[in-house]
Amino acid sequence: MIKKIITSSLQPNANLLFMLLFIGIGTPLLSGCGVYSFKDVSIDYSKIKTIKISYIDNKARYINPQLSPKLSDKLQQKIRSSTKLILTNNDDANLQISGSITDYSVSTAAITTTQATTNRLTVAAHIISKNTLDNKTQEFDVSRNFDFSANLALQQAETQLIDEIVRSLTDEIFNHIFSNW
Repeated sequence: MIKKIITSSLQPNANLLFMLLFIGIGTPLLSGCGVYSFKDVSIDYSKIKTIKISYIDNKARYINPQLSPKLSDKLQQKIRSSTKLILTNNDDANLQISGSITDYSVSTAAITTTQATTNRLTVAAHIISKNTLDNKTQEFDVSRNFDFSANLALQQAETQLIDEIVRSLTDEIFNHIFSNW
């Protein structure tokens, strides 16, 4: 008898809870609108069809020889996998992306009483995005910090951080160009 009373009193509350959870969580996940999309790319494919990604030069004082080729390649892969644009090497591409790495420097990020415990690698790039159809050029800078143990030499830290550096910069460049962030 008590079980029946408890079950019957919980049943409407459980149904209400389930319904609220579905509305609050399920609806945004099921909607295909741009607001909740994980690939919020805003490209007018009826106009823009081709893109040229130029090699991203390294003009920083300290040059990591792996960074430029990896960043250029990763940006091409991201555009290929996340858009319908056709990559080309032609100078008449509808959208042309170029740029350079402008900063690659190390500073101390955390200090204990007498010595550094954490170092920070700062990587920055200057990007130029040119829409040849509208004759508009957009220039912007991206910069990211990557902390690493002060016990590591820079070369050791670079080996550990290179994939994260490339992924982070690529995502920020892509989002700035295509998602209007």
